[in-house]
Amino acid sequence: MVNVKDIEKALQNIRPFVHKTPLIHSNSFSKMTGAEVYLKAENLQKTGSFKVRGAFNRMINIKDRKVITASMGNHAQGVAFAAGKLGIQAKIVMPVTAPIVKEEATRGYGAEVVLYGENFNDALNYALSQEGYTFIHAFDDDEVIVGQGTIGVEILEDLSNIDIILVPVGGGGLISGTAVTVKAMSPRTIVIGVQTESAPSAYFSFKEKKVIDKIPLSTLADGIAVGRVGDRTFDIINRYVDDIILVGEDSIAMAILLFLERKKLVVEGAGAVPLAALIENRERFKGKSIVLVVSGGNIDFTLIDRIIHKGLLSSGRIGVFEVTADDLPGRLHSLTGVIASQRGNILNVIHDRLAEDLSVGKIRVVFTVETRGRGHLEEILSDLTIKGFEVKRRNEGNS
Repeated sequence: MVNVKDIEKALQNIRPFVHKTPLIHSNSFSKMTGAEVYLKAENLQKTGSFKVRGAFNRMINIKDRKVITASMGNHAQGVAFAAGKLGIQAKIVMPVTAPIVKEEATRGYGAEVVLYGENFNDALNYALSQEGYTFIHAFDDDEVIVGQGTIGVEILEDLSNIDIILVPVGGGGLISGTAVTVKAMSPRTIVIGVQTESAPSAYFSFKEKKVIDKIPLSTLADGIAVGRVGDRTFDIINRYVDDIILVGEDSIAMAILLFLERKKLVVEGAGAVPLAALIENRERFKGKSIVLVVSGGNIDFTLIDRIIHKGLLSSGRIGVFEVTADDLPGRLHSLTGVIASQRGNILNVIHDRLAEDLSVGKIRVVFTVETRGRGHLEEILSDLTIKGFEVKRRNEGNS
């Protein structure tokens, strides 16, 4: 069984190869949530993710000079980077759905990359079938778990009297190692895992007290899109973790946006789920000293414009709504005048008089408007209604 002495020893072993990442107090997130919020910034770690810790600890004393692993991306980069530093040949199997940015980064560290299968399990089974290699599991391996647990030691070196630590959960390696450390060194601290609703295997396994498979859906948090929590990690989670909670995709998008805007930090979806959980559960965590483990920053920049747009929609900073009105000269001018008087910034206008459900003599105008927030958007919609226009809010899927 993994123990804190092994984790403390691992930290000494891997320190020459990895950063001690900063623990950052966030005034803005603290004011926003009513908690004292600290960020363990593993997005600033080498390779952009905590995964390099477990990779080095697993590989540092390995005798076989050829390793293979399966990964959606961050573990792949960690193994590739560690292999390059330790003089080991690495073969990385990634599903064809892995983000291109992570695939190319893995190649950049010198590893051989093989694309196989539609999901992590396909890639995993293929990697396990290859002979002549030592397999390095992404999370269900004691030495990997021990390596990830070094994050907990660093947190407690920098801050005492922590009430709660929120940790992203995919296969469970990070939270397992962190929980073992924290419960040994600071037993009063509550350890809570966070999963996306789109990949909730660990959540349901924790609640049902047995390992449950859940096929992941498309998610912004691709780094934790794992369909089955590990067997070793499941046992540790059941023993040491206090709770696991789920967050929605809109909250993840908003959290990514907040990291960019308020902290000037690039954080991937998996790394943003602790902040999403804090925002969704403000009352539960109010007044507490909380550490958010920001697990990585390897975001797919081809998606970032959509993520920002989704975050702005979720926070009410962009509103999409339709107005039905009489088709008369000057009517559009009147509509835009109301929005302008409320200091809303019109980003896009769609003008439609041919929709099947419109009566003759009516028009429908769909506005995309930038606002200061939800309250400001409500003021605009209320003013339009007061002035006699028929207003209907549209969700993102209809925008």
